[in-house]
Amino acid sequence: MATTSSSTPVDRAEPVPDTALDTGGVMSGPYRALTLGIVSVVLLLAFEATAVNTAMPVAARQLDGLGLYAFAFSGYFTTTLFALVVSGQWCDRRGPLAPLFTGIAVFGAGLVVAGTAVGMWPFVAGRAIQGLGGGLVIVALYVVVGRAFPERLRPSVFAAFSAAWVLPSIVGPLVSGAVTQHLGWRWVFLAVPVLILLPLAVMGPALRRAERAQPPLRPAPFDRRRTWCAALAALGAGLLQYAGQRLDLLGLLPAALGAALLVPAVVRLLPPGTLRAARGLPTVILLRGVAAGAFFAAEAFVPLMMVTQRHLSPTLAGLTLTSGGLSWALGSWLQGRPWADRHREALIRVGFVLTAVAIAGAAVVLVPAVPAWTAAVFWAVGGVGMGLAVASISVLMMKLSAPEDTGANSAAIQLSDALGNVLLIGLAGVLFAGLGGGSVAAAEGGTAPAGPFAVIFLVMTGVALLGALVSGRTGAGRKPVAVAEAPALAEG
Repeated sequence: MATTSSSTPVDRAEPVPDTALDTGGVMSGPYRALTLGIVSVVLLLAFEATAVNTAMPVAARQLDGLGLYAFAFSGYFTTTLFALVVSGQWCDRRGPLAPLFTGIAVFGAGLVVAGTAVGMWPFVAGRAIQGLGGGLVIVALYVVVGRAFPERLRPSVFAAFSAAWVLPSIVGPLVSGAVTQHLGWRWVFLAVPVLILLPLAVMGPALRRAERAQPPLRPAPFDRRRTWCAALAALGAGLLQYAGQRLDLLGLLPAALGAALLVPAVVRLLPPGTLRAARGLPTVILLRGVAAGAFFAAEAFVPLMMVTQRHLSPTLAGLTLTSGGLSWALGSWLQGRPWADRHREALIRVGFVLTAVAIAGAAVVLVPAVPAWTAAVFWAVGGVGMGLAVASISVLMMKLSAPEDTGANSAAIQLSDALGNVLLIGLAGVLFAGLGGGSVAAAEGGTAPAGPFAVIFLVMTGVALLGALVSGRTGAGRKPVAVAEAPALAEG
């Protein structure tokens, strides 16, 4: 890839060979400890995400910050933009273990800040700190997969990532809802840091042994320019979100400044041709942001809709999303079957279509005559779609990457993911606030107007359908490209 930089987590060592003697699975002797270690990290992040989704409507109401509801989600991904690049450089110079463990610690600190917040802005700050930790962690995990697993096992590893969401999807809403109702929403945040201790104790030795078994990295020089681009992108995204919350003429100035900072920075951080969906790898990376942004922007507002429209308890509202977590694992498992590699482009397209159906279906629940459980059915459809699309996009990214570019492209795909979440969740927040969604439902038991939810779901349905249309430009049948060939691919 033409934009491969020493500031992203490039694995300069030779990849793990896929030899005839290496026939075990991800739970075979050479890989068992490593698989359990990295899946335990994903399990922790998954539990936090499902718990927070359940508690967020109550937290926003009690902090008088329903108008900033989306900011509590997009603020997380804004700081993640910066942390992804920092983690990339750190992985380049020291390997993935230091950023992984530091990220987990920072993530826990953010939970404490959010759990002790006395207002919505401090709460958003805590979520932003969590984003720093999450960004450090996710790139480190991808680098571990790229370094330690052969190509034939990577689909199974990504399927294991998705499977790690199953238990939190079932238990998370139940536990979080019960804690929110009986102890208060703060304990949802304050209890999770305690859970960090067990994964740290279990996975630490296994990850260290696995990393010592790999060939050493050749450290690259620190790229300050790329780090500055990441910082400017995060600042620009934050300014755009702030402007969207003002909804007045004074908001035009931070909006213009935010766009001026964000766009040039993103162009430099992502591979050439990504923003215009150039054929091949750039489109693959773009689609990751489109899928994540559309789905999670809609998902952020599903529990709030169930609480304020259908007056469900936080527990039942959170359980609406459980079906999506379970079916996501199913979709990811399907794309990991041997036959799936011949149909990557079709799997991605089908995944986007199913996601669009799910988001549109969630809007149907706004009709009072429609049973509330219908949302869970549609969200199960969306989970299958996301499992098919996201895991296939990750597999295809590695297939289209030259060995020495796997780490760099892993960072790029995570940047796209974070950027898609920032922009589309931010857009959903602007639509919600601008259409009066936060004004009526601020009081306990208030009912928000249905219009803002309907518009958000309609817009995100359109984004998912756009992803389905663009999926034909992934170049799924192409061979992995060498670095020297990447400019031609980017211009495709």
